Amino acid sequence: MKITGFKQLHADFGWRTVSFLKVETDEGLVGWTEYYEGAGNIGLNALVAAHMEALVGSDPTQVEIILIRLQSKTLQAPGGINQQAIGAINNALLDIKAKSMDLPVHALFGGAIRDRIPCYWSHFASYRVRYPQFVGEEAPKTLDDLSRLAEEAAARGFVAVKTTALLPTDGGFTNYRPTTGESSGFPALNLEPRHVRSIVQVMQALKDGAGPDVGVALDCNLFFKPEGFRQLAYALEPIGLFWLEIDNHDPEALAFIRESTRVPIASLEHLYGRREYKPFLDRKAVDVAIIDPIWNGFSESVRIANFADVYELNVAPHNYYGYLSDFISANLAAVVPNLRVMETDIDSAAWRHEFYTHAPEFENGCMIVPNRPGWGTDINEEAVLKRTSKVGKAVAGR
Repeated sequence: MKITGFKQLHADFGWRTVSFLKVETDEGLVGWTEYYEGAGNIGLNALVAAHMEALVGSDPTQVEIILIRLQSKTLQAPGGINQQAIGAINNALLDIKAKSMDLPVHALFGGAIRDRIPCYWSHFASYRVRYPQFVGEEAPKTLDDLSRLAEEAAARGFVAVKTTALLPTDGGFTNYRPTTGESSGFPALNLEPRHVRSIVQVMQALKDGAGPDVGVALDCNLFFKPEGFRQLAYALEPIGLFWLEIDNHDPEALAFIRESTRVPIASLEHLYGRREYKPFLDRKAVDVAIIDPIWNGFSESVRIANFADVYELNVAPHNYYGYLSDFISANLAAVVPNLRVMETDIDSAAWRHEFYTHAPEFENGCMIVPNRPGWGTDINEEAVLKRTSKVGKAVAGR
């Protein structure tokens, strides 16, 4: 089997664009993955295309040697968008290899050790606050609205709900995002007492609605310095968070935050490869290690999870893209023993289902592990092309 060409398609997801890579072969099999150029990674589309051009004529089932060759060509610029491009190619090639054997991808890695993946509802309420016109749901207006929404999540069986920092305003809420320059606090990233009070109010309302058996988590990305994260963690301790999710580029600083609070700390979604994870794991900087299988690629993500297991750490897939990413993350969650929980976005562009041949199946808050060949879903090119004109053109290689 040989790679004969590839296509890049770009789908309108409302407030963002999600991209798809299609790898074509001389035997008619195709491999799919999705990825996202919109997280400070401008140029990713061009990089994916450049790496793919060099692979035309290669055997797509020889996944490991292709990865080694791609990594050898990027040794002087490892990680970053190079790794994101390699990760996308890795995922598309695994889809082809599994389909050629009429197997799900998880079967290539020893088979699923669980048939249901416990999930948490990510961007809970926050997407409805920021993008109600795309999500097709009414934005919450009061703390009582948040509690009722959390009751819904609990009734649907989700392990937890996770929101970003929401601040009450007159008639609703706003998202606090200082690192993007959209909120007060930029660029010094100092935490103000009024924001602490507001965040605690919101998280308490979610906990009141979720009840004692459903966790509530807060994602603060890189919003504060360690001083601010420690203050916020201390204020939130009485609520009993599922976790506080933060990012920091210094393993010592992150470990310092973790050691100063009883709140579990989840982090590391911003890292690439085992080498970048190692100093954080050595320093015992987290309670849960988050892994992005879209950025790292599935093969390296399995290795990172196995590496984390040596440190007695459980892992959680970072998954905020589309349905294909749900399937990729579910395959990862199915094969690693040290799974904490899987992220999933229940709210997204109201039309995203049009782009996929199969949607994820949920039962009592768990995603059913797919057993169809490949990832378990393919892309409806016609549907993507109908919504491509707003966000760019499909690109074909060779």
